[in-house]
Formats: sequence, C-alpha cells, structure tokens
Amino acid sequence: MGEHIIKLPDVGEGVAEAELVEWHVKVGDLVREDTVLAAVMTDKATVEIPSPVDGEILWLGAEIGDTVAIGSPIVRLKVAGEGNVKPESSPAAETINAEPPAKLATPKPEAAPPSPKAPPKADEAKAKPAPSPASPKATGQVSISGAPRPEGEKPLASPAIRLRAREAGIDLRQVAGSGPASRISHEDIDAFLARGPQVAKTSGLARNDSIEDVKVIGLRRKIAEKMTIAKSRIPHITYVEEIDVTALEDLRAALNKEKRAAKGAERPKLTLLPFLMRAMVKAIADQPNLNALFDDEAGIIHQHGGVHIGIAAQTPSGLVVPVVKHAEARDIWDCGAEVNRLAEAAKSGTATRDELSGSTITITSLGAMGGVATTPVINHPEVAIIGVNKMMVRPVWDGTQFMPRKMMNLSSSFDHRVIDGWDAAVFVQRIKTLLETPALIFVD
Repeated sequence: MGEHIIKLPDVGEGVAEAELVEWHVKVGDLVREDTVLAAVMTDKATVEIPSPVDGEILWLGAEIGDTVAIGSPIVRLKVAGEGNVKPESSPAAETINAEPPAKLATPKPEAAPPSPKAPPKADEAKAKPAPSPASPKATGQVSISGAPRPEGEKPLASPAIRLRAREAGIDLRQVAGSGPASRISHEDIDAFLARGPQVAKTSGLARNDSIEDVKVIGLRRKIAEKMTIAKSRIPHITYVEEIDVTALEDLRAALNKEKRAAKGAERPKLTLLPFLMRAMVKAIADQPNLNALFDDEAGIIHQHGGVHIGIAAQTPSGLVVPVVKHAEARDIWDCGAEVNRLAEAAKSGTATRDELSGSTITITSLGAMGGVATTPVINHPEVAIIGVNKMMVRPVWDGTQFMPRKMMNLSSSFDHRVIDGWDAAVFVQRIKTLLETPALIFVD
C-alpha cells in the first residue's frame, strides 16, 4: 500500500489561489477515480476537484472558507501500489504529517526522585496511590463525557472532525476531548452521538447563551464584497412610483389563455417581467444614458446599444443575476422563455459564467414578498436598477367613486453621479405609461 497526495490544480485564467467552499468527502471515505472531492471558488467560477485515483481518504488539508494556493496539497489518500509520494522523505508529506493525529497516547513523565527529607510512608503509599500519568487528574483533562468547555475556550479538533461536526449539527464546545490538550477525536464524536441530546428539565425553558460563529464563504462572500463596493462608491437616489397594472394583468391573463404555438413550440406562460422588460427597452430608446456602465476610476461612461437585462434571482446558494442578452431584439414571448430558462439554470447551479455576467441594467423582484417599497442596491458598475414591489388590490378614486384596482410600486435606484433626479423621474414615468397602457408596448 502507498500514499497519494492530491494538490490543488491550476483552475485556469492565471488564478493563483482559490477559496475552498465545499468538501464532498471526509476522512475514512473510500473514493474511486473521478469522484468529486471538493469545490473551490475563484473570482470567475466554481470548480469541482475530482480524484485521479481510487483510495481511502487519510487527510484533508483545508477547512471550508480557507484560501488555498494553486499547487498546495489538499488531500492524502491510501492507495494500492506505491502511490506518488514517500511519506518519510517528501516535504509535502512532512507538512501533512505535522498535523497531530486525532488521538495520541499521553507521554509518560519522568519519575521525580524521592525527597530525602520526607520519604513516603508505606501505609500512606497504600492509602493514597499516586495518580497515573494517563489519568484525568494527571493530565488536567475533563473526564466527564459531554461536559461543556469553559466559556470562550475554542475546541481543538482537526478539519475532518470539524466537518463531521458541522454535518451532524454538533457544537464542538459541548464535546469532551480525550486527546492531548482535550483534542477531540472521532471516538469522542461517536460517544457524544450515542448519548443523545440533553433534555431540558422542569418547564423545558432553558437559557441559551451560545454564540455561533458563521464564516462568510463562497457566493455569500462575493455578494458581500460586491454590495460593499456598490454602497461605498455609488451615491444612490431611489425613486418610488405607483403603477396601476389592472389593464396589464387583464391582458396578461388573456394572452396566457391562448394555446397557439409559436415557431413550433407552445408559448411560455407570461409573468409581469417580460412586459416590464419590453417597457424598459422602449424607455431606454428615449434615454440611452440609463443603459450604461460607469468606470469611475477612468471617468468613462460606457453607453451600450444592446440592452442586456440582469434578473436578480434568489437561489439556495445566494443571490445571482442571470442576464437576458439583447432584450431589444426579443419579443415578449422570447423574453419570457429566456427568463424561465435562466431562472431554472440559476436555481440548479448549472448557469454558465457568460449567463451570469454582462448585464447593463437590472431588475430585482421579491415577488409576493416584495413589500410596499424597497431601496434596491445598484448592480455595480451599472447606473440603474428597477425594483418590483408587491401587487395589491386597493381602492382608487376615479373622480366619481372608489374602484378596486390592482396597484404595484416600482422602486428604482440610480447612480446620482451620472443620472440626475429629473432624468430618473422621466425614465420611470415612461415605464409607468407603458405598463398602464400595455397596448403601447406592442407598438413600434
């Protein structure tokens, strides 16, 4: 049997390091060639790392959230044959083996010479035997299984133990370690799980003073970085306008009832978004300065002819923005089909880098959770974002009486460095006119 070390491969495009965002294996797992071991994220993409060999996982070289340099050892496996490294001579293996094992025998201290002034009495030696070096009193370890650590003390455990604890929902501060310096081993985790959860006594109400540290990693870290840039660099102005979408909703319902085929395929069910996208295309034709990217370092506004609309979408991993390219060249059904396709790709995690980049203006919507008004954050380096709020039936005065109308607010933010308040208002009012009289959307 031998050992095989897997290093973080070159993930391309001159990237020197990557963030570890997911482990698919743990120590002790048997893997086969091409089994996905981990996922790493760069500024450009998320990349899966497969195993090149069959073997058993002996060691994992990083924790989730760690930044790992290209070429650094990340996994050590036991394999059939010689493997690719000799543990006793390889510098990489020496680094790996520097990780303390999960459980070590406590070294036996040298016996202290007896004091000539106070020799121990025979009967005292029998009555009070000296503690064994491996006993809890000699090592200072807590022998009570499951006893929590003192407040503020960080548990000592290997990356594999921490990963197992996270997967099992275990707070390592509640696990007593049996290794040196109370280091936690797999046996300690097994014992903790065998004991089961502690049951609250008396009324079942118990004070909870726990504090969980959640590391910001992966997509959430990228979102945080981008939002920080947007808010620190862009002076936002938010304009909120009320839209009567009663006629639009009637038209949308009528179009969705039609079962006519378009180009050999059934037309997609229309939501509000395709109508808004086409209204934005028409408004941008009058104000092309809204469809732009601002390079504030160079002092240049890149005004685009093509309207590439980003659709902010919530996924299990976090917020992503798939992009409908060239909305100006798509009709309302083509816009709807592309929105559906991109939304599904984003939720399933199969959206490509090209599908998640290149927007020139963005729509954000929380659907039924949209609230009355929001203050959307601009998708830097764009200069505008259109926010869709919740649709509600409200009484509206028509001059003679109150009538029930379907009303919705648009909350739109603009980069006040390049977009004046007047221009923002004109843009939103044009969209309002088109949505309240939806037939105009279809007029060239």
